[in-house]
Amino acid sequence: MHNKIQNSSILITGGAGFIGSYVVEELLKSQPARIMILDNLIRGSYDNMQSFIDNPVVEFVQGDIRDTALLEKCVAGADYVFHMAALRINACAANPRGGFDVMLKSTFDLAELCVKHKVKKVIYSSSASVYGLAQHFPTPETDNPYDNQTFYGGAKIWGEQLFRSFKFMYGLDYVALRYFNVYGARMDTDGKYTEVMIRWLDCIRDGKAPLIYGDGSTTMDFVYVRDVAKANVAALLSEVTDQSFNVGNCEETSLKQLLEAILKVNDSALEPEYREENTVNPVSRRLADNSKAKNLLGFEPTVSLEEGLQELSQWYFEKKKATELSI
Repeated sequence: MHNKIQNSSILITGGAGFIGSYVVEELLKSQPARIMILDNLIRGSYDNMQSFIDNPVVEFVQGDIRDTALLEKCVAGADYVFHMAALRINACAANPRGGFDVMLKSTFDLAELCVKHKVKKVIYSSSASVYGLAQHFPTPETDNPYDNQTFYGGAKIWGEQLFRSFKFMYGLDYVALRYFNVYGARMDTDGKYTEVMIRWLDCIRDGKAPLIYGDGSTTMDFVYVRDVAKANVAALLSEVTDQSFNVGNCEETSLKQLLEAILKVNDSALEPEYREENTVNPVSRRLADNSKAKNLLGFEPTVSLEEGLQELSQWYFEKKKATELSI
Protein backbone atom coordinates (compact mmCIF):
# COMPACT_ATOMS: atom_id res chain seq x y z
CA MET A 1 0.00 0.00 0.00
CA HIS A 2 1.29 3.47 -0.92
CA ASN A 3 2.45 5.34 2.18
CA LYS A 4 0.38 8.54 2.02
CA ILE A 5 1.81 9.68 5.36
CA GLN A 6 5.48 9.86 4.32
CA ASN A 7 6.52 13.48 3.58
CA SER A 8 2.94 14.73 4.01
CA SER A 9 1.61 17.51 6.21
CA ILE A 10 -1.08 16.48 8.68
CA LEU A 11 -3.31 18.53 11.00
CA ILE A 12 -4.83 16.94 14.10
CA THR A 13 -7.44 18.94 15.99
CA GLY A 14 -7.43 17.73 19.59
CA GLY A 15 -4.03 16.09 19.05
CA ALA A 16 -2.93 16.70 22.65
CA GLY A 17 -5.92 14.71 23.90
CA PHE A 18 -6.26 11.13 25.08
CA ILE A 19 -6.87 9.51 21.68
CA GLY A 20 -5.23 12.23 19.58
CA SER A 21 -1.83 11.81 21.23
CA TYR A 22 -1.78 8.11 20.28
CA VAL A 23 -2.69 8.99 16.70
CA VAL A 24 0.32 11.34 16.58
CA GLU A 25 2.59 8.53 17.83
CA GLU A 26 1.18 6.11 15.25
CA LEU A 27 1.63 8.62 12.40
CA LEU A 28 5.23 9.40 13.35
CA LYS A 29 6.18 5.79 12.53
CA SER A 30 5.55 6.57 8.84
CA GLN A 31 7.79 9.67 8.51
CA PRO A 32 5.44 12.58 7.83
CA ALA A 33 7.02 15.91 6.93
CA ARG A 34 4.93 17.76 9.52
CA ILE A 35 2.26 17.09 12.10
CA MET A 36 0.47 20.17 13.36
CA ILE A 37 -1.56 19.82 16.55
CA LEU A 38 -4.29 22.34 17.40
CA ASP A 39 -5.51 21.94 20.97
CA ASN A 40 -6.78 24.30 23.68
CA LEU A 41 -5.45 22.01 26.47
CA ILE A 42 -8.82 21.92 28.24
CA ARG A 43 -8.86 18.13 27.87
CA GLY A 44 -5.45 17.65 26.29
CA SER A 45 -2.14 18.13 28.10
CA TYR A 46 1.63 18.41 27.72
CA ASP A 47 1.88 15.13 29.63
CA ASN A 48 0.02 13.37 26.80
CA MET A 49 2.53 14.80 24.29
CA GLN A 50 5.63 13.93 26.31
CA SER A 51 6.91 11.33 23.82
CA PHE A 52 6.83 13.67 20.82
CA ILE A 53 6.64 17.32 21.89
CA ASP A 54 10.37 17.82 21.15
CA ASN A 55 10.19 16.05 17.78
CA PRO A 56 11.07 18.61 15.06
CA VAL A 57 8.30 17.18 12.84
CA VAL A 58 5.63 18.10 15.41
CA GLU A 59 4.30 21.65 15.70
CA PHE A 60 1.98 22.35 18.62
CA VAL A 61 -0.43 25.28 18.42
CA GLN A 62 -2.29 26.08 21.63
CA GLY A 63 -5.61 27.45 20.49
CA ASP A 64 -9.30 26.78 20.04
CA ILE A 65 -11.06 25.41 16.96
CA ARG A 66 -13.69 28.10 17.54
CA ASP A 67 -11.03 30.64 16.47
CA THR A 68 -11.76 30.44 12.73
CA ALA A 69 -8.79 32.58 11.64
CA LEU A 70 -6.40 30.34 13.61
CA LEU A 71 -8.14 27.22 12.30
CA GLU A 72 -7.60 28.43 8.73
CA LYS A 73 -3.88 28.98 9.35
CA CYS A 74 -3.64 25.39 10.58
CA VAL A 75 -5.67 23.88 7.70
CA ALA A 76 -3.76 25.81 5.01
CA GLY A 77 -0.95 23.60 3.79
CA ALA A 78 -2.32 20.38 5.33
CA ASP A 79 -2.59 17.35 3.07
CA TYR A 80 -4.74 15.43 5.57
CA VAL A 81 -6.83 16.34 8.62
CA PHE A 82 -7.85 14.27 11.63
CA HIS A 83 -10.76 16.03 13.32
CA MET A 84 -10.73 14.82 16.92
CA ALA A 85 -11.46 17.96 18.94
CA ALA A 86 -14.77 17.61 20.81
CA LEU A 87 -16.56 18.17 24.08
CA ARG A 88 -17.46 15.18 26.20
CA ILE A 89 -20.99 13.80 26.18
CA ASN A 90 -21.72 15.15 29.69
CA ALA A 91 -20.27 18.56 28.84
CA CYS A 92 -22.57 18.84 25.82
CA ALA A 93 -25.56 18.02 28.03
CA ALA A 94 -24.48 20.58 30.64
CA ASN A 95 -23.86 23.30 28.05
CA PRO A 96 -25.64 22.68 24.72
CA ARG A 97 -24.70 26.14 23.41
CA GLY A 98 -21.02 25.33 23.95
CA GLY A 99 -21.67 21.93 22.39
CA PHE A 100 -23.15 23.62 19.32
CA ASP A 101 -20.16 25.95 18.91
CA VAL A 102 -17.56 23.18 19.23
CA MET A 103 -19.31 20.15 17.75
CA LEU A 104 -21.38 21.70 14.94
CA LYS A 105 -20.24 25.21 14.01
CA SER A 106 -16.52 24.49 14.25
CA THR A 107 -16.90 21.19 12.40
CA PHE A 108 -18.71 23.07 9.62
CA ASP A 109 -15.96 25.73 9.56
CA LEU A 110 -13.33 22.98 9.35
CA ALA A 111 -15.11 21.17 6.50
CA GLU A 112 -15.43 24.43 4.57
CA LEU A 113 -11.74 25.22 5.07
CA CYS A 114 -10.75 21.70 3.98
CA VAL A 115 -12.56 22.30 0.68
CA LYS A 116 -11.01 25.77 0.29
CA HIS A 117 -7.47 24.51 0.91
CA LYS A 118 -7.88 21.28 -1.08
CA VAL A 119 -7.29 18.84 1.77
CA LYS A 120 -7.00 15.34 0.32
CA LYS A 121 -8.87 13.46 3.07
CA VAL A 122 -10.46 14.04 6.48
CA ILE A 123 -10.67 11.38 9.20
CA TYR A 124 -13.59 12.33 11.46
CA SER A 125 -13.90 11.02 14.99
CA SER A 126 -17.52 9.95 15.44
CA SER A 127 -19.03 7.77 18.15
CA ALA A 128 -21.18 4.73 18.88
CA SER A 129 -23.40 7.27 20.66
CA VAL A 130 -25.03 7.87 17.27
CA TYR A 131 -26.93 4.56 17.68
CA GLY A 132 -28.44 5.26 21.10
CA LEU A 133 -29.70 1.82 22.11
CA ALA A 134 -28.95 -0.08 18.91
CA GLN A 135 -31.42 -2.37 17.17
CA HIS A 136 -28.99 -5.27 16.72
CA PHE A 137 -26.14 -6.81 18.70
CA PRO A 138 -23.43 -6.97 17.48
CA THR A 139 -24.28 -3.60 15.94
CA PRO A 140 -23.50 -3.03 12.24
CA GLU A 141 -23.09 0.43 10.70
CA THR A 142 -26.45 -0.06 8.97
CA ASP A 143 -28.36 0.33 12.26
CA ASN A 144 -30.22 3.64 12.22
CA PRO A 145 -29.34 6.54 14.58
CA TYR A 146 -32.92 7.42 15.49
CA ASP A 147 -32.81 6.10 19.05
CA ASN A 148 -30.02 8.44 20.12
CA GLN A 149 -31.25 10.89 22.77
CA THR A 150 -28.05 12.84 23.42
CA PHE A 151 -26.91 16.18 22.05
CA TYR A 152 -23.44 14.66 21.64
CA GLY A 153 -24.71 11.73 19.56
CA GLY A 154 -26.84 14.08 17.47
CA ALA A 155 -23.83 16.34 16.85
CA LYS A 156 -21.67 13.38 15.81
CA ILE A 157 -24.21 12.03 13.30
CA TRP A 158 -24.63 15.58 11.96
CA GLY A 159 -20.85 15.73 11.47
CA GLU A 160 -20.96 12.48 9.51
CA GLN A 161 -23.77 13.81 7.32
CA LEU A 162 -21.95 17.12 6.86
CA PHE A 163 -18.84 15.39 5.50
CA ARG A 164 -21.04 13.13 3.37
CA SER A 165 -22.74 16.14 1.78
CA PHE A 166 -19.37 17.86 1.24
CA LYS A 167 -18.13 14.73 -0.53
CA PHE A 168 -21.20 14.89 -2.79
CA MET A 169 -21.02 18.65 -3.39
CA TYR A 170 -17.28 19.31 -3.44
CA GLY A 171 -15.52 15.92 -3.69
CA LEU A 172 -14.01 16.15 -0.19
CA ASP A 173 -12.85 12.65 0.73
CA TYR A 174 -13.48 11.54 4.32
CA VAL A 175 -13.93 8.54 6.58
CA ALA A 176 -15.90 8.64 9.86
CA LEU A 177 -14.93 6.32 12.73
CA ARG A 178 -17.56 5.43 15.33
CA TYR A 179 -15.60 4.76 18.52
CA PHE A 180 -17.11 2.46 21.12
CA ASN A 181 -15.90 2.67 24.76
CA VAL A 182 -12.29 3.83 24.46
CA TYR A 183 -10.03 3.38 27.48
CA GLY A 184 -6.34 3.24 28.34
CA ALA A 185 -3.34 5.11 29.68
CA ARG A 186 -3.77 8.92 29.48
CA MET A 187 -7.50 8.75 30.22
CA ASP A 188 -8.88 11.69 32.16
CA THR A 189 -8.24 10.95 35.84
CA ASP A 190 -9.59 14.10 37.44
CA GLY A 191 -12.71 16.16 37.18
CA LYS A 192 -16.42 15.88 36.86
CA TYR A 193 -16.62 13.42 33.97
CA THR A 194 -14.07 10.83 35.10
CA GLU A 195 -14.62 7.35 33.72
CA VAL A 196 -15.81 4.54 35.99
CA MET A 197 -12.50 2.66 35.54
CA ILE A 198 -10.58 5.55 37.10
CA ARG A 199 -13.04 5.81 40.00
CA TRP A 200 -12.54 2.10 40.70
CA LEU A 201 -8.75 2.44 40.54
CA ASP A 202 -9.09 5.28 43.07
CA CYS A 203 -10.96 2.82 45.32
CA ILE A 204 -8.23 0.18 44.93
CA ARG A 205 -5.59 2.79 45.81
CA ASP A 206 -7.55 3.94 48.88
CA GLY A 207 -8.74 0.47 49.96
CA LYS A 208 -12.40 1.53 49.67
CA ALA A 209 -15.29 -0.55 48.35
CA PRO A 210 -15.84 0.20 44.64
CA LEU A 211 -19.38 1.34 43.89
CA ILE A 212 -21.66 -0.16 41.26
CA TYR A 213 -24.85 1.78 40.56
CA GLY A 214 -27.67 -0.56 39.61
CA ASP A 215 -27.12 -4.30 39.25
CA GLY A 216 -23.98 -4.06 37.10
CA SER A 217 -25.64 -5.67 34.07
CA THR A 218 -25.11 -2.66 31.75
CA THR A 219 -22.63 -3.69 29.06
CA MET A 220 -20.06 -1.83 27.01
CA ASP A 221 -17.57 -2.66 24.28
CA PHE A 222 -14.18 -1.56 25.63
CA VAL A 223 -11.60 -0.86 22.93
CA TYR A 224 -8.03 0.02 23.83
CA VAL A 225 -6.78 3.43 22.74
CA ARG A 226 -3.76 2.09 20.81
CA ASP A 227 -6.15 0.05 18.65
CA VAL A 228 -8.25 3.16 18.03
CA ALA A 229 -5.14 5.03 16.88
CA LYS A 230 -4.35 2.20 14.44
CA ALA A 231 -7.89 2.38 13.06
CA ASN A 232 -7.39 6.10 12.37
CA VAL A 233 -4.18 5.49 10.44
CA ALA A 234 -5.76 2.58 8.53
CA ALA A 235 -8.63 4.91 7.53
CA LEU A 236 -6.18 7.46 6.18
CA LEU A 237 -4.05 4.93 4.29
CA SER A 238 -6.99 3.18 2.63
CA GLU A 239 -8.51 4.36 -0.64
CA VAL A 240 -11.95 4.14 1.01
CA THR A 241 -14.01 7.33 1.14
CA ASP A 242 -17.58 8.36 2.06
CA GLN A 243 -17.93 5.58 4.66
CA SER A 244 -18.49 5.23 8.40
CA PHE A 245 -16.91 2.43 10.42
CA ASN A 246 -17.38 0.98 13.89
CA VAL A 247 -14.24 0.81 16.01
CA GLY A 248 -14.77 -1.56 18.93
CA ASN A 249 -13.20 -4.64 20.48
CA CYS A 250 -16.21 -6.81 19.54
CA GLU A 251 -16.61 -8.08 23.10
CA GLU A 252 -19.55 -7.28 25.38
CA THR A 253 -18.46 -6.69 28.98
CA SER A 254 -20.84 -5.88 31.84
CA LEU A 255 -19.86 -3.38 34.52
CA LYS A 256 -19.77 -6.27 37.00
CA GLN A 257 -17.37 -8.22 34.75
CA LEU A 258 -15.28 -5.10 34.20
CA LEU A 259 -14.87 -4.54 37.93
CA GLU A 260 -13.93 -8.20 38.43
CA ALA A 261 -11.27 -7.84 35.71
CA ILE A 262 -9.84 -4.64 37.22
CA LEU A 263 -9.70 -6.21 40.70
CA LYS A 264 -8.00 -9.30 39.25
CA VAL A 265 -5.23 -7.47 37.39
CA ASN A 266 -4.53 -5.43 40.55
CA ASP A 267 -4.61 -8.47 42.90
CA SER A 268 -7.34 -6.77 44.92
CA ALA A 269 -9.79 -8.60 47.19
CA LEU A 270 -12.13 -5.61 47.55
CA GLU A 271 -15.86 -6.37 47.36
CA PRO A 272 -18.16 -4.06 45.40
CA GLU A 273 -20.88 -2.05 47.08
CA TYR A 274 -24.13 -1.82 45.12
CA ARG A 275 -26.09 1.42 45.13
CA GLU A 276 -29.42 2.33 43.62
CA GLU A 277 -29.02 3.72 40.12
CA ASN A 278 -29.38 7.49 40.37
CA THR A 279 -29.77 8.22 36.67
CA VAL A 280 -31.69 6.58 33.88
CA ASN A 281 -29.26 5.11 31.35
CA PRO A 282 -31.12 4.76 28.03
CA VAL A 283 -28.22 2.71 26.58
CA SER A 284 -27.91 -0.57 28.45
CA ARG A 285 -25.89 -2.49 25.83
CA ARG A 286 -22.98 -1.85 23.50
CA LEU A 287 -21.36 -4.37 21.17
CA ALA A 288 -19.63 -3.48 17.90
CA ASP A 289 -19.63 -5.39 14.67
CA ASN A 290 -16.22 -4.49 13.17
CA SER A 291 -16.49 -6.68 10.07
CA LYS A 292 -16.80 -3.67 7.72
CA ALA A 293 -13.58 -2.13 9.09
CA LYS A 294 -11.84 -5.50 8.83
CA ASN A 295 -12.92 -5.98 5.20
CA LEU A 296 -12.40 -2.43 3.90
CA LEU A 297 -9.67 -0.98 6.15
CA GLY A 298 -7.84 -4.13 7.21
CA PHE A 299 -8.37 -3.09 10.83
CA GLU A 300 -8.71 -5.55 13.70
CA PRO A 301 -8.22 -4.83 17.41
CA THR A 302 -5.25 -6.60 19.00
CA VAL A 303 -5.31 -5.58 22.70
CA SER A 304 -7.36 -7.80 25.02
CA LEU A 305 -9.32 -6.28 27.90
CA GLU A 306 -7.00 -7.85 30.49
CA GLU A 307 -3.87 -6.59 28.72
CA GLY A 308 -5.41 -3.13 28.35
CA LEU A 309 -6.43 -2.98 32.02
CA GLN A 310 -2.90 -3.97 33.06
CA GLU A 311 -1.44 -1.11 31.00
CA LEU A 312 -4.04 1.32 32.32
CA SER A 313 -3.45 0.27 35.96
CA GLN A 314 0.34 0.51 35.65
CA TRP A 315 0.08 4.01 34.17
CA TYR A 316 -2.48 5.09 36.78
CA PHE A 317 -0.39 4.03 39.78
CA GLU A 318 2.83 5.47 38.32
CA LYS A 319 1.04 8.78 37.70
CA LYS A 320 -0.39 8.88 41.25
CA LYS A 321 3.02 8.05 42.73
CA ALA A 322 4.70 10.83 40.72
CA THR A 323 2.00 13.28 41.84
CA GLU A 324 2.50 12.35 45.51
CA LEU A 325 6.31 12.71 45.23
CA SER A 326 5.97 16.17 43.71
CA ILE A 327 3.78 17.47 46.56
